[in-house]
Amino acid sequence: MTGARDRGSDAPASPTRLVLARHGETAWSKSSQHTGRSDIPLTDIGRGQARLLGTTLAGRTFSRVFSSPLARASETARLAGFVNRVELDPELQEWDYGVYEGRRRLDIVKDEPGWTVWSHPIRDGESLADLGARADRVIERLLPLGGDVLVFAHGHILRVLAARWIEQPAVVASRLELWTATVSELGWEADRRVIEVWNSAAHLAG
Repeated sequence: MTGARDRGSDAPASPTRLVLARHGETAWSKSSQHTGRSDIPLTDIGRGQARLLGTTLAGRTFSRVFSSPLARASETARLAGFVNRVELDPELQEWDYGVYEGRRRLDIVKDEPGWTVWSHPIRDGESLADLGARADRVIERLLPLGGDVLVFAHGHILRVLAARWIEQPAVVASRLELWTATVSELGWEADRRVIEVWNSAAHLAG
């Protein structure tokens, strides 16, 4: 797919842009525990963040709305006002951290000096290469849709999705910090895919 120019006759009327919404706060995101497939609910603060997220998305037109099926993402979508439109996509689930699930990096490095999720094997979990391939499959499915596509998901999968959107190695995501309940936008400059907005939290102020 290309940008606004030189689209084929079968291309959508407007190029696909991805609007990324990370879920609200959970107890584990607050404590910096790796939260992959554990279905940790939002905290009260997280639910409030999700409603504020809805205020910044209200009035916008989205061609489709997708969410990870994990409760922290799907509840964020519901509280943000998209309960009647959201489609659950298992490929938007968070990274499978294997034996590191629920653990903090500060504790892991005591046993494995220098460990990061970006640089070391994920024992009994999902490799970074596999996560990048999963992000590629999501992009491939969403590109033909056209218009703004809203995606509710998790910190690491969204960061890798952004890296692959701009056709960079998945490890580039290690430099893209992403807070809870933020909005990011992936779009186009001419025929190149770009990051237009990243980690916007203006709606959470005050």
